[in-house]
Amino acid sequence: MSAGGAFGGNRGVRPVPPEKGVFPLDHLHECDLEKKDYLACLKSTGFQSEKCRQFSKKYLECRMERNLMAKQDISELGFRNVEELDTAPDKNGKLESPPDEPKEKK
Repeated sequence: MSAGGAFGGNRGVRPVPPEKGVFPLDHLHECDLEKKDYLACLKSTGFQSEKCRQFSKKYLECRMERNLMAKQDISELGFRNVEELDTAPDKNGKLESPPDEPKEKK
């Protein structure tokens, strides 16, 4: 007999809850549009999540508005002000243009 649980886990060890707790699933599909936009962005950028942060933010805001997760300041979830995000240098040290404005041709 093994000393572990049904799937090899330790018996008697109390599970640790997630840091932010659990939140309800979106059974009524209230935030499906935001979720689909985020997933489409991930797919189109080769799953580079940093390029899809605006979609992630909209999805989390949708969930908070519909009480599908606890309401908290978006900066506590790793999002900075839009002004800071637009002027943050990219990996090459260049400044990024805002996502809605086309980049100038040189």
